[in-house]
Amino acid sequence: MDFKSYIRVIPDYPQPGIRFKDITTLLKDGPAYKAAIEELTTFAKEVNAEVIAGPEARGFVVGAPLSYALGVGFVPVRKSGKLPYESIKAEYNLEYGKDALAVHVDAIQPGQRVLIADDLLATGGTITSTIQLIEQLGGIVVGAAFFIELSYLDGRQKLGDIPVKTLVQY
Repeated sequence: MDFKSYIRVIPDYPQPGIRFKDITTLLKDGPAYKAAIEELTTFAKEVNAEVIAGPEARGFVVGAPLSYALGVGFVPVRKSGKLPYESIKAEYNLEYGKDALAVHVDAIQPGQRVLIADDLLATGGTITSTIQLIEQLGGIVVGAAFFIELSYLDGRQKLGDIPVKTLVQY
């Protein structure tokens, strides 16, 4: 399926010079959304994922249906200060700012095989912070899956040997 045809590009959002990739146009198309999740499900099975972790917020709309399709748990990786239980956090840079992510201290079990799922791989900041959190808890990151990759920002290089699956590249 040509997933790129389901993604709207919005110029100068959220600031001048950024060409925002809007996945809401893919999400609202049931067959396209289903096909995207099915393709990522195949990848998750190939890397033997035992749990899916998704960074807030668009990682939830990729990771939660993926975990459901696999019949495995989903770990929400939230913005710092949003989790009610004891958590750990890691800071990261966005392509247009800074932020911090957090996860509950009991979200990942030592040795658990974790696939990270998100909408977009850009600079790799969000994902490297998510990797740090998972590894801090003793998890093993076995892959990262995305709807979109902005290959010109070289985020994939920051992931080292972690297998990466993307549906669309810009």
